[in-house]
Amino acid sequence: MRTVEETVQARLILSSHRSVRLRAVLSYLPEDPLAVRMAFPAEFSLDEAPEVQGGEDIVWVFARRLLSTGIEVPTGLGDVHVRPAPGGCTMVELRAPEGTALLRFDTGDLRRFLWRSRLVVPEGEEHLHLDADRALAQLLG
Repeated sequence: MRTVEETVQARLILSSHRSVRLRAVLSYLPEDPLAVRMAFPAEFSLDEAPEVQGGEDIVWVFARRLLSTGIEVPTGLGDVHVRPAPGGCTMVELRAPEGTALLRFDTGDLRRFLWRSRLVVPEGEEHLHLDADRALAQLLG
């Protein structure tokens, strides 16, 4: 099975009048069928540590269902919240101890990514792709 990856543009909302454009890489791995990954350049980290700046991308992992539901209706508990917004946009709010990041995506980009992920593993069939032995081995390290 193949990994689905899509690079999209997003806006990091800094205030009611300021935002900055950034690249986000969305990825879906069939061996982790319930999750999507959203990666951002390290310079957009909420962490001010020097080792983060200029380092590896920041990656958030959350449920594919959260993203697919959130483009239609507000959803989310905990660290990730997704909601539709005017103008064909979707807002993704990421919460960490260092602060909160609010990102605006074109909903069409998210829909296209989700459609491509469903071609690899249809929604509702994720359980057929779970490898319990591998997951247990990863937990036990």
